[in-house]
Amino acid sequence: MADRDLRRLRENLQGEIDSAALYDTLADVEASEQLSEVYRRMARIEEHHARFWEAQIRRRGARVPRLRPSWRSRALARLAHWFGAGFVLPTVVGMEATDGQSYSQQPESRDSTLPMEEHSHRRMLNAIMGVGRGMEGSTIAQAEGRHHGVGGNALRAAVLGANDGLVSNLSLVMGVAGAAVGSSTVLLTGLAGLIAGAVSMAMGEWLSVKSSRELYEQQIQVEAEELAEMPEEEQQELALIYQAKGLPKDQAEAFAARIIADRDNALDTLAREELGIDPDELGGSAWSAAATSFFLFAGGAFLPVFPFLFLTGWHATAVSVAASAVGLFGIGAAITLLTGRSVLFSGVRQLIFGLGAAAVTYGIGWMLGVAIAG
Repeated sequence: MADRDLRRLRENLQGEIDSAALYDTLADVEASEQLSEVYRRMARIEEHHARFWEAQIRRRGARVPRLRPSWRSRALARLAHWFGAGFVLPTVVGMEATDGQSYSQQPESRDSTLPMEEHSHRRMLNAIMGVGRGMEGSTIAQAEGRHHGVGGNALRAAVLGANDGLVSNLSLVMGVAGAAVGSSTVLLTGLAGLIAGAVSMAMGEWLSVKSSRELYEQQIQVEAEELAEMPEEEQQELALIYQAKGLPKDQAEAFAARIIADRDNALDTLAREELGIDPDELGGSAWSAAATSFFLFAGGAFLPVFPFLFLTGWHATAVSVAASAVGLFGIGAAITLLTGRSVLFSGVRQLIFGLGAAAVTYGIGWMLGVAIAG
């Protein structure tokens, strides 16, 4: 048991040596002086953690091994030199998450600041990845601008919601039409597919947003406990975040100090800056998201169905395909708002994929209809 504990302590020490070396490398390759300084300070914290584990090893009467960065750390450092800090950041985030979880369960560190500092590093790296290579300029408005960039996500959700409804119900309607059943059956099937798909999408969106709100509430509660127990650490973390966004060190530290001093607003700011959560919205209304998802899906799914309300036979099928083709091209054109590609290219590509899926299901329906009739 003693040998196992000693091996665990040495592994912890190796991990801190690796992290410190990596952060120093990131500081070397980072072009932004503010971000470079953030990485340097994180490296010094990791070195402090290494001394903590060295003390734990000595306490057991064992010799502290002379360790150097592992091959993994050296390989990541080399990749950072070749491709930049951003190339290895996701891997470093995963390493910090593992350390934080592990330290919170180990008897030597569970009551220390190590778990919280490792989690803080992980959130810091997530913040850095969120703002790319940092923001130029020194105003708070510039630093907080990222919180309002939600329009693209909303547009993407709207376009893809309508596309899901259109393509799925067009394929369903064509599959049933291919089986040469009556137009009333095709209409009933299409309406059933519209309702079932829209309800399923709405329920899925409601659960997704509701779960996110509950997660956000739990994260804010944890942040409130950290603010109450360790305000100095939260202030330092907030200062590093503002440095990562481009503020000079002295301005970042002064601004963080003012925020933490105002306890009424400190939690709100920490939630926004550390967690990326707007406490006033918490991801939005679950019911509003569900309703929006329902109507977007239903709108797309209605296009291939409505001709069967007043036409029958191949006329209804032909108009259904034509109306769906217009809808598919329109969705492809709308996607160019997200991608910047040519309207013609995106529209034709969407048209080919959607009609291709419908052709496949029509053929399958036709074969099944022949087999059943035969």
